Amino acid sequence: MRLEPLGDQGVLLLFATEAQAQGFAQTLQQRRPDWLTDVVVAYHSLAVFYDLEKADYQTVADVLCTWPSETAERCGRLYEVPCCYDLGPDLDRVAELCQCSVREFVALHSGPIYTVYAIGFVPGFPYLGYLPERIARVPRLASPRPRVEPGSVGVAGRQTGIYPSAVPGGWHLIGRTPLVIADLQSEFFPLRVGDRVRFRPVDVTEFHLLTGQRLDERWMESC
Repeated sequence: MRLEPLGDQGVLLLFATEAQAQGFAQTLQQRRPDWLTDVVVAYHSLAVFYDLEKADYQTVADVLCTWPSETAERCGRLYEVPCCYDLGPDLDRVAELCQCSVREFVALHSGPIYTVYAIGFVPGFPYLGYLPERIARVPRLASPRPRVEPGSVGVAGRQTGIYPSAVPGGWHLIGRTPLVIADLQSEFFPLRVGDRVRFRPVDVTEFHLLTGQRLDERWMESC
C-alpha cells in the first residue's frame, strides 16, 4: 500500500489489487474514525477525505498505515441485469472484431459475474470488469455518438458498462437493459463499487415487459 497527499483534505491510497482497495474501504467505513468525511474507491485506488479541524495529513496517514492492507475479500451484492442483445446496434461488428459469431459473443459476455470497479463518467455509470480475454479487444469508437439511449450496454477494452441516462458515448453498444439503473432526480443509485453484476439475455418481448422497472432488491441474488 502506498500513500500520497490528495489536495489539502485527502489521502490517496494505492493498492496492488482492486480487491485490496475495496476491502480496505469497507474496513475504513466500518471503523469510521471521527475525522473521516468521505471514501471513494476506484479500481486499485482509494481516496480518503478528512475533516481538517479534527486531523491533518500526517495524523490520518499514521492511522491508515497501522491497518493491514491484506484484507479478506468481501462478497458484494450480486444483481442479475436483463440484457436484450438484439437491441445492440454494434453487436454484429463487435462479434466480427472478436472473431466469433454473435451467439458466441452473447454467451461470452453474459457468462461472467462482473465486479463494479468504479462509478463515473456520468452519475450512476458502472465500470464493470473484466471481460473474458477472447472479447476484450474492442476499441472505443473513432467518433463518439452524440446520444446513447438509457440502459445501453457497451464494451471497450477489458470493460463493459451500462449507460444510465441519455448521454454522448464512445463505447460499442452490444445490448440494452430495460431496467432503470440510476435516476439523478430521485437520487436513485443502487450500484456501488464492490457490487457484482451478471447479465441475463432476454428477447425483445421480455425487454418491453420489463421496461421502466428499477434495479432494486428484486434483482438481487444471494451472495
